[in-house]
Amino acid sequence: MSQAALNDWPYPLWIGHRGAGKDAPENTLAAFRLGWAAGYRMFECDVKLSADGVPYLLHDATLDRTTSGSGSVEHKAWAELVQMDAGGWHSAEYAGERLLRLDELAAWCLERGAYLNIEIKPVHSHEASTGTSVALAAQALWAQAPVPPLLSSFQPHALQAAQQAAPDLPRALLLDRFWPGWEAVAQQLACVALVCHHPLIDEALMRNAQAHGWRVLSYTVNDAAEARRLQRLGVEGLITDHMNLLNLV
Repeated sequence: MSQAALNDWPYPLWIGHRGAGKDAPENTLAAFRLGWAAGYRMFECDVKLSADGVPYLLHDATLDRTTSGSGSVEHKAWAELVQMDAGGWHSAEYAGERLLRLDELAAWCLERGAYLNIEIKPVHSHEASTGTSVALAAQALWAQAPVPPLLSSFQPHALQAAQQAAPDLPRALLLDRFWPGWEAVAQQLACVALVCHHPLIDEALMRNAQAHGWRVLSYTVNDAAEARRLQRLGVEGLITDHMNLLNLV
């Protein structure tokens, strides 16, 4: 999707963080189901590659926090990953929930018309291979969809690889701080948006973004007053853990 095609921004304002924020085990199908039931129609997720090249959802570089496994994910094949419990850490209700492949989430989203922001989340030294594989998978999975997923990353090398592999997919640079040269990188990557840690966003940033043709999205917004401030500034995406926030603002 070209920049011109994004002149009419197609994505909803409210975006469920990793599915349903903290109300269900993050990045699992249970979380997306719960977010959908809460009224969310767009979701953010983290995607990395298994050792045998399967794109799947997981935030961390290690398994300890959100699965029954332990250690680095770098050398784990999908056949091993899929055996792990990705829900029991959250609560007994979700014990037995499995890690989710990107193609499984794509099928779920496409069936319902849900929108997706895919954060490319490579393990160290796998930025280019992850960016390439995730972009190619997204391009194929959403080939017939009217609105493709928005690809984002903190890692410029991952976004550059995605750009080269699937140039028509929209890209966004994730920013937790303004590091030297970030504007030139966002331009070189032909980003359509910035996804910023919400305290970074002010009138000056919004003017800068407008001058460059970038939309601005924010993470992770869990306070109603802050959500209202960002909306007044013209922010077009609010990524949140707070599933009831859309009813409070």
